[in-house]
Amino acid sequence: EDISSIQVEYSLGSGLYCDFKGRIRLTDEVILKVKKRMEELIQEDLPFLKNSIGTDEAIKLFETYGMYDKQKLFKYRRVSKANVYTLGKFQDYFYGYMPPSTGMLKYFDLFLYEDGFILLLPSRKKSDEIGEFKPQAKLFHTLKQSNNWGKLMEIETIGALNDVIARGEINDLILVQEAFQEKMLADIAARIKSRGDSKFIMIAGPSSSGKTTFSHRLSIQLRTLGLKPHPIAIDNYFVERERTPLDEDGNPNYESLYAIDLESFNKDMTDLLNKKTVDIPYFNFKTGKREYKENFMTLGDEDILVIEGTHGLNDELSYS
Repeated sequence: EDISSIQVEYSLGSGLYCDFKGRIRLTDEVILKVKKRMEELIQEDLPFLKNSIGTDEAIKLFETYGMYDKQKLFKYRRVSKANVYTLGKFQDYFYGYMPPSTGMLKYFDLFLYEDGFILLLPSRKKSDEIGEFKPQAKLFHTLKQSNNWGKLMEIETIGALNDVIARGEINDLILVQEAFQEKMLADIAARIKSRGDSKFIMIAGPSSSGKTTFSHRLSIQLRTLGLKPHPIAIDNYFVERERTPLDEDGNPNYESLYAIDLESFNKDMTDLLNKKTVDIPYFNFKTGKREYKENFMTLGDEDILVIEGTHGLNDELSYS
C-alpha cells in the first residue's frame, strides 16, 4: 500500500492536519494500525541521530527518498552543510529542535478529520497531556482554499516559489494573486449586498495582518454595488493611555479587549443603528487621548459600517 506521500499540511489548534496521496483509503481501522505502530516505536525508545552532511549529498539523499520538495529547496541553500536526522532506516531533514529519542513522544492521538486525519499533540501548557481538539471549520476551509490555490499555480512549496523568482516571473505571480484576492473581496461584497439588511461588517485579525487595507478594499467593492461604506477602526475607541490595562510584566496591554472603551463604542454604534447622528472619535496615539473633530455620521438606507479591530469578532465587544 502506497502511503509514502503523507504530508503534514497545517496546524489546527493543538493538532496537525495531515493529508496523503496514494492508493490507500483512510478508515478508522487504518488509523488504529498506524497509531499502534507509533506506540511500538515509542516503546522501543529509538534514538534520533543527527548527522551533518554536505548540501549536494543531502540533495541526492532527498532524491533517493522521493522527497522532491526538499531536493528543490536545497538547490537554493547558501550554506555548504545540512543536518540530517536518522530514525532506524529513515532519514529526513528537520528544521528545529529534535527530541533525543522516540520514548519522549508518548502523548499523542490520531483520528480521521475531513479528507485526512489529525495528529493531536500535547497541550501547550502541559507537555504530559494531550491537547483538546476544537474543530475550526472556517479556518480549515480557508487553509484548504489556500492550498488549492497553491496547487492551481503549481507552487506548493518554498522550492517551487524560488523557481518562479529565479525565472523572473514573480511580478506575474503577484498580479495573479492580487486578482484572486480581489475576486474573493468582490464575492464577499456580493454576499453582503444580497442579504439586504446588513449595517455592520466586523473584521478581526491580529496586529499587522492587513485589517485596515482589507476594510478599505472591501469598501471599494461595496461602493461598486451601490452601497455607501464607512470604514471605522476600533482603535479609535482606545481608553486614555493611563487607563490601559497592564500585562503580567506591568506593561500596557494594548491587545486586551479592555484597552477599548466598550461602553462608548457600543453607545455610538447603537445610536447609529437607531439613525442618530454620532461624532466618531479619533485616537491621538501621540498624546494617548481620544479626540473629537466633528466627524459626524448618520446612517442612511445605503450606508454600511465596515468596522475593523483585533477583537472585531468578539461578542463582548458588540454586546449591545
